[in-house]
Amino acid sequence: MSDKLTKIPESPKVGMVSLGCPKALVDSERILTRLRADGYAFAPDYVGADVVLVNTCGFLDSAKEESLAAIGEAIAENGRVIVTGCMGNEAEVIRARFPDVLAVTGAHQYEQVVDAVHEAAPPTRGPFVDLIPAGADGEVKLTPRHYSYLKISEGCNHSCSFCIIPQLRGKLASRRIDAVLREAEKLVAAGTKELLVISQDTSAYGVDIRHESRTWKDREVRAHMTDLARELGQLRTPEGEAPWVRLHYVYPYPHVDAIIPLMAQGLITPYLDIPFQHAAPNVLRAMKRPANEARVLERIKAWREICPDLAIRSSFVVGFPGETEEDFQYLLDWLDEAQLDRVGAFRFEPVEGATANDLPGAVPEAVKEERFARLMEKTEAISAARLQAKVGRVIRVIIDEVGEPDEDGDMGATGRSQADAPEIDGQVLLRDVPQDLKSGDIVDVLIEDADAHDLFGVIA
Repeated sequence: MSDKLTKIPESPKVGMVSLGCPKALVDSERILTRLRADGYAFAPDYVGADVVLVNTCGFLDSAKEESLAAIGEAIAENGRVIVTGCMGNEAEVIRARFPDVLAVTGAHQYEQVVDAVHEAAPPTRGPFVDLIPAGADGEVKLTPRHYSYLKISEGCNHSCSFCIIPQLRGKLASRRIDAVLREAEKLVAAGTKELLVISQDTSAYGVDIRHESRTWKDREVRAHMTDLARELGQLRTPEGEAPWVRLHYVYPYPHVDAIIPLMAQGLITPYLDIPFQHAAPNVLRAMKRPANEARVLERIKAWREICPDLAIRSSFVVGFPGETEEDFQYLLDWLDEAQLDRVGAFRFEPVEGATANDLPGAVPEAVKEERFARLMEKTEAISAARLQAKVGRVIRVIIDEVGEPDEDGDMGATGRSQADAPEIDGQVLLRDVPQDLKSGDIVDVLIEDADAHDLFGVIA
């Protein structure tokens, strides 16, 4: 026998910095999945990486500065950097600041990113590498095992005056319904307890492909939000439990009404993320968004009659060009009536390429700050009251993190109710949890206390 041993070649290592929204995170997961299939390993820091990918955000000027800062840090720490993502559309800006970047590609240009990595750090090929298992279905996840983002489409057909998403990510491009459901089924089979459905406009899913039908489980299913929700509600974990299915970026089109009964039946998580942006008709028209706010209030009331536990989150822009004090007060009064559970707010910020930049009536920065503070005060009070109403109730909670035992051996845990999406909403903080509790468990919790953002309780 020969003493000569065949040495398995070292796999080149890729580092990743992922900025921006969950849709960008999904892009990062897909890029890394393709790279792992090509034999690449992943580096947890700059030092160990042969090349670093920076997935950028380019929606606001502040996001662009954050992206440029991340590129600069990667250049300084590693030197071999490939830039992708939404800000990749401004390659000349990036190269002017950082002429040493190896390549710049735009949003969801997976093939170009992979090609750039191949050129910067050629993959190691061979039977020893190709036989190494990549994990469940070869997918790379950047989120905890128990929840996953499910992207159903890319791009957007709206022409909102403050937004450049269609310029960055193109027009609406929906995925095939059977491909979406197949991915969801695999994620749940691999341990996902919560699916977060994302897109730029979830309600418009399938419009671009005329809601085409595909065969799924021996039946025809349309590429339509209601069909998608109904089918996702049929999924079951290996333990036979229904996963949570959370809908994000839902424009309040009429067919959204059909989703609420599915929530009341327990098939879909009673949560809607609706980008209202404002309520005053004048501002909504300037934003080029639907302005029938009275009808929306009626529908919210009807939805809650069907599904009392429905939680609604939204975001609003303050200080939009032309926004008067009367417009802003209109928004505050509307929020009093709507009683939204979760609210985020943004001060208007000009974005290069957005038509809103040319609108008259710029709001002074000091006024923006004052309105932002008033809006936050209003929504915090609403949130505190709605959370206080849950004290004494038993609710379902998914566990995100279990703490270490203290000196007395007691353990705490952090979780979320069905009203809380990861990273953006509140939490449920638990005391005295059992030693065998783990991330991803879904438990009944008695709510003992609340503040303006979070709930506090104990496992029932």
